[in-house]
Amino acid sequence: MPFVNVYYPEGVTDQEKLKKVSNSIHRSLIEHFKVPENDYFHMFFPYQSNQFFYDPFYLLEGKKKRREKMIHVSIACGPGRTMNQKSNLYQSISKAISNDLNISTTDIFITLNETSAENWSFGQGIAQMVNTKEEKE
Repeated sequence: MPFVNVYYPEGVTDQEKLKKVSNSIHRSLIEHFKVPENDYFHMFFPYQSNQFFYDPFYLLEGKKKRREKMIHVSIACGPGRTMNQKSNLYQSISKAISNDLNISTTDIFITLNETSAENWSFGQGIAQMVNTKEEKE
């Protein structure tokens, strides 16, 4: 049940590449989080370079520096994945986006927001991921 938001600098890419990035992220989620293929919800948000403030060196290894092409991938998902699954997902997404957009992995920031099943509605005002039988009784 992941819902993905991707924030990227205006003008860094085109619609075709955004779709490629989306597909790469989704393939990574399928491989590492075992999500169903049709569990696919992604939104892309361009931002102006003067609207994203960050430290160019924070927690990067080897004196690496972030550039002006910072991309933030925010994934809301259900809980229960191991640290190994999460690490593999971060690596997979970073490498894919780096290849798709020809940017450094130092410019790719990923966050996971684990949300329990009762906090999701996929439409119709229904919490589809929980057993609602007890609510009907």
